[in-house]
Amino acid sequence: MFKRDRYLRQLAAVSAIGMVAGCGVFSSDSSESESPIVVGTTSAPSTLDPAAAWDGSWELFRNVFQTLLNYNPGASEPEPDAAESCRFTDTSTMVYSCTLREGLTFSDGRELDAQAVKYSIDRIKKIKVNGGPAGLLGSLSRVQVKGDREVVFHLNEPDATFPFVLSTPAMSIVNPDEYAADKLREDGKISGSGPYSLSSYEDGEQAELVSNDTYKGIADRKNDGVTIRYFKQSSEMVDALKDKQIDVIYRGLPASETVDIQANGKDEGLQLIENSTTEISYLVFNPKDPWAKRPEVRKAIAQVIDRPSLAHKVYKDTVEPLYSMIPRGLVGHTTSFFDSFGNPNPDKAKKILTEAGITDPVPLQLWYTSDRYGSQTKPAFEELKRQLEESGLFTVTLKSRPWKTYVQGYQNGEYPVFGRGWFPDFADADNFVAPFVGQDNALGTPYVAPKITETLLPESRRKSDRGAVAKEFEEAQQIVVEDARLLPLWQGKQFVAASEEISGAEQSIDPATMMTMWTLSRKTSW
Repeated sequence: MFKRDRYLRQLAAVSAIGMVAGCGVFSSDSSESESPIVVGTTSAPSTLDPAAAWDGSWELFRNVFQTLLNYNPGASEPEPDAAESCRFTDTSTMVYSCTLREGLTFSDGRELDAQAVKYSIDRIKKIKVNGGPAGLLGSLSRVQVKGDREVVFHLNEPDATFPFVLSTPAMSIVNPDEYAADKLREDGKISGSGPYSLSSYEDGEQAELVSNDTYKGIADRKNDGVTIRYFKQSSEMVDALKDKQIDVIYRGLPASETVDIQANGKDEGLQLIENSTTEISYLVFNPKDPWAKRPEVRKAIAQVIDRPSLAHKVYKDTVEPLYSMIPRGLVGHTTSFFDSFGNPNPDKAKKILTEAGITDPVPLQLWYTSDRYGSQTKPAFEELKRQLEESGLFTVTLKSRPWKTYVQGYQNGEYPVFGRGWFPDFADADNFVAPFVGQDNALGTPYVAPKITETLLPESRRKSDRGAVAKEFEEAQQIVVEDARLLPLWQGKQFVAASEEISGAEQSIDPATMMTMWTLSRKTSW
């Protein structure tokens, strides 16, 4: 199995949540059925097909699909899940082999073998959705099957991060009988082998998960089922928790309610669990837009934005200002945007524009999603608009869409400037640089940065000691600052609010900030 180094042991304090729980092959000792635990979130899936998703859809996939590697509660390194063992078989980290557990099946009883794993990975690359997970497989040359249980991944360059890629829900193993090799599945169903099966799904409304009794893996399921309710408004979700219509709030908890539950939750029978994560928020500039494509405009915006004001006024200090794309707590983190631009200064921004021959206010369109990141997103963008217009250098028009159509818009390159959040695929600096650069990135807006993609990333991936990659990522950060194609805003924390009757919430968030529903239980049962 893949071994990590001292860096990841240090990282555990940042990315791992709670204490390690004893986990093994799934078992349940419930003596009687219980009502499903109901989890509320503002993070509805944009798709049900893993080949199309590089976004919050993964939060559902983590619970209904299986990957070769996954995370035990409290762990900071991936461990075999569908696999029995995995390891690099060469010294150059270019050949990675996994042996599957014996007797794996999909929830419908069909055998899950090495050929199904190869099929699942190959179709991601074949379908190649714009802004989709094919971008994670840039180092993969081919997948080889040996017998029924061994899968061998041949890479085209050394890549010590490849095991992390295999742990992401993008690499979910799908049933070849139910998923076409060359097109996405669109019937609203899921065929997986995870701890749960999807018994019913209403797009944008709810997903009902029931136990998959044929599951074999590391998840130690503590409940018989979970219902996930998708809310468009954070306020409605909080009201539902207080009215005991739901048991847990996972994503989208407003800052004001976070502060209130922290102070007064016990009186209302609520608990708040704070998890240190590497979630970030940032702006993306579209190089096809006549204004956003100009470096001087982007740098002037970077010179005006007041991150501390945004964090304090809108987010009530539940987030902190971020001055690099790599968040605090990871090797490679810097304060490069602050080092280059310092404190907000409209006079310096005006000079940048004037020297470029821009003397009239720059018209900007800022886009945000209306329902993905919670109720703070709208006031956050209103605050950004206020800051930019108060400088006298910009006129800003705000526009928004629900997440499902918002994703389609940025993948099609429709937005001049747009906001994104990033919840890490895995806790490594690579995952805060690689997804955003190159032709086939997660943003749908190509960002050509050859020094990063052709030199710095390959150099860093040769190092199995992930604590030794600071130099490469610090240099990459500086390139990002000089290009100003991406503008980091803040780094957040993950807050889970729950009824006091719920246990396991403190162990439920994995290093990629996804909720593992199987850790949740009611204190009166189990």
